[in-house]
Order: sequence, then structure tokens, then C-alpha cells
Amino acid sequence: MKLGIVGLPNVGKSTLFNAITQAGAESANYPFCTIEPNVGVVAVPDERLEKLAEIYSSKRILPTAIEFYDIAGLVKGASNGEGLGNKFLSHIREVEAIVHVVRCFENVDVVHVEGSIDPLRDIETINLELMFSDMEQLERRLERSKKAAKGDKSLSTEIELIQRTIKALEEGKSVRTLDLSSEENEIVKSFNLLSSKPVIYAANVSENDLADGGSSNPYVAKVKEFASTENAEVVVVSAQIEAEISLLDDEEKAEFLKDLGVDKSGLDKLIQASYSLLGLMSFLTAGPMETRAWTIKKGTLAPQAAGKIHSDMERGFIRAEVISFDDIMAHGGNLASAREKGLVRIEGKDYIMKDGDVVLFRFNV
Repeated sequence: MKLGIVGLPNVGKSTLFNAITQAGAESANYPFCTIEPNVGVVAVPDERLEKLAEIYSSKRILPTAIEFYDIAGLVKGASNGEGLGNKFLSHIREVEAIVHVVRCFENVDVVHVEGSIDPLRDIETINLELMFSDMEQLERRLERSKKAAKGDKSLSTEIELIQRTIKALEEGKSVRTLDLSSEENEIVKSFNLLSSKPVIYAANVSENDLADGGSSNPYVAKVKEFASTENAEVVVVSAQIEAEISLLDDEEKAEFLKDLGVDKSGLDKLIQASYSLLGLMSFLTAGPMETRAWTIKKGTLAPQAAGKIHSDMERGFIRAEVISFDDIMAHGGNLASAREKGLVRIEGKDYIMKDGDVVLFRFNV
């Protein structure tokens, strides 16, 4: 899974990226500090893996991972080449979802590119640049499709959809907010539009606003109200606190968060929000060699889940031997006992995978 972190300059974007990936992207109090999209790979925390590894005496543990892309601060006019322009808009096209960092804190020592704190204005600035870029791309696509349609009448549906999408963008509506049929969604997905990507708004607050989840912060309230109109997720984080806890070990981190009155780190909240937003879950495989987590879409069938491991397993799928992680733990981690109770199920090609399934795939090619 690839997530792109975007935002205006000096909103805490690179500070947050550094903290959650510990990748060491340069962070400084001036615009365009990030010149290339820094990439950091983050393991998705899953406490089930260690317990399974102990039960199966696994030699190693492999969690699933998320790639975070730290994309240079966008400014008004980016779609026309202002600031660092289109080069960075193109980087956003490569990600599955956008983490839009919005400044919700006051600090006279950290300048704001617009001179004041106004999260809705900042959100609008970024969203408009994404929409302008989409309009430009769709207009080029429309021209090509009209030419091709002279010899292929089947393109009339695509042409009508492009025209409707351009009209919506001109009215200031992001593509992700449009009411499209499943067939239309598939066509629009092929356009790879920036404003069609799902968004998590990361409201960056001060340490003082973290304990109550930003509920007393009027800026956060505005971000949440706006996000509800887009069916977007909102995560309240403090980039500065994330930077501090990134230097601690797990035990110290837990103690630090407890002292702050917070139960989850910003990274944990971002991961949870991204899984929810993209409709993802994890199934698990375990054995003497390794215990591993695999990320799939909710609703994935067993053969396609097997294909995540290897294409041969999907092609030659025979059956899946499945037991839920919860059933294993309900028997004190005693796999033999769980088997005796008939909790290991034999599932076929029509089985819809569930979060926490521990699976052994049988296949033949």
C-alpha cells in the first residue's frame, strides 16, 4: 500500500513523515525543503504475529508494510508550474490514498506560507490544484476520445462521462465526491485522477490538544466538518510528539503516550484510518520458517488471497485450510486442541476471506 503525504509548505508534513518512517527526510522552516518524494517503508503493527510465531516456533516474523511518500509542499498555482509544480503532482498519481496534513496549531516561530492559520483555506488550495490538474488531463483525454470515436461508437459512454466529470470539477467538486455507478467508477479509475483518490486529513495539533483528540481545537472541528462532506477520514496527530516518540523503544513509547493521555500513536491511527478508508484487512500464514501478514481487500476470495503469496497458488488453487486467530487463542494457543474441536475448516474457491484468518493454501500446478 502506498500513501502520499501532501500539504502546504511548513504544515508539519516532513516532520510527520520523518517521525513515522524514521527515514530522515530533511525538515526545515522554509518552503520546498523536500525536493524529491522521500519514500519510507513502515511495518504495520500486528500483535497477532508474535503470538502465532511462538505457537508455530517460527524462525522469523514478516509484518505487512505501507510505503509513505513525502511529496514536496504544494502551493497555489502548482498545476500551472508554480513552486515546484506539476513534477510533484505526478508523484501523487502513484499512490493509492492521500494523507493531507493540515496545520491546526498556532506557532509564531513557524511561518505559514499564507501568513495565517486557516485549515479550510489550506485544504481548498491543495484540492483546487489537484482538480485543475485533473481538468487539464481530462481535456486531453476528451480530445483523443472524440477523435477515436469517429471509428468506434462504443466510446460515446466514456466521452459523456469525461464531459460530466469536467463539469463537476469546474463546479469545485472533487471526483471522489461524485455519485457514479460501478461501471462508471471503473472507467474513471482508469483515468488515475488526483481528486478521485481517497483522503485522510491529518490534523496537526500541538501537544496540548492531543489528549482530548483535538475536540477543543476549533480548527480540528472545521476539518472534521469538511471531511464529512467527502466521506474522508480525519486523524488528529501532533507531528512534534511523533518526532519525540520515534526515538523511544516500544516500552518507553507506551509510557510516554500514557503520560499524555493518548492510547495510540499518530502512526497507529494513520494505519487504522488507511485500512478503513481503503477497505483493507489482513490474513495470516504461519509455519516453522515464518509467520507473516498479508494485506487484501475486504471481500477477497480464497484463490485471489493465495495469489497474493504467489500467482501459481491462485492458478492451481485446490482448497484453503482455515482457522481464525481468535479460535486458536481461545484454546490457549493449543493448535492441536483447536483441531480436535473441528475449528480448522476446509474452504473452497468461493470462500470470502476474513480478517485474522490463519491459512494454509493447498495448490497444484
